[in-house]
Amino acid sequence: MPQSFTRLHYHLVFSTKYRMPVITDEMRPRLWNYLGGIVREEGGVPVAIGGTADHVHLLVTLRQQPALSDVLRHLKAGSSGWVHDMFPEVDNFWWQTGYGAFTVSHSGIDKVAAYIANQEEHHKHRTFQDEFRTLLTKHGHEFAEEDLWD
Repeated sequence: MPQSFTRLHYHLVFSTKYRMPVITDEMRPRLWNYLGGIVREEGGVPVAIGGTADHVHLLVTLRQQPALSDVLRHLKAGSSGWVHDMFPEVDNFWWQTGYGAFTVSHSGIDKVAAYIANQEEHHKHRTFQDEFRTLLTKHGHEFAEEDLWD
């Protein structure tokens, strides 16, 4: 076969450092838009972006290159710098070091996009920590509690 064909869908999740609630209502739509722009710069397609004051979810379609870890590094570093430039009053904005990246089947895109769109309501009843533990378990990741949070 002379060509490679990929269509890689990922549900990406990462939180602010110490899960500080620093993503304000004013900042949120602009930050989600900025994150989508970074995904497009990386050759990807932002399908859904959402979250709350302490974390973000992205449903993205990416190419096989660049590597997923490079995309995440650009997302986090680029958006952190942008927040510091655009919202200098939010001087304690940083992303947590790690992230979650979960593959999504093509048939699961609508379900994950709806889940991301419903983050505000979802988190009226559940913490980010509980949500992230559930995602890890659902995707078969074994983890030690002490390795999850800084």
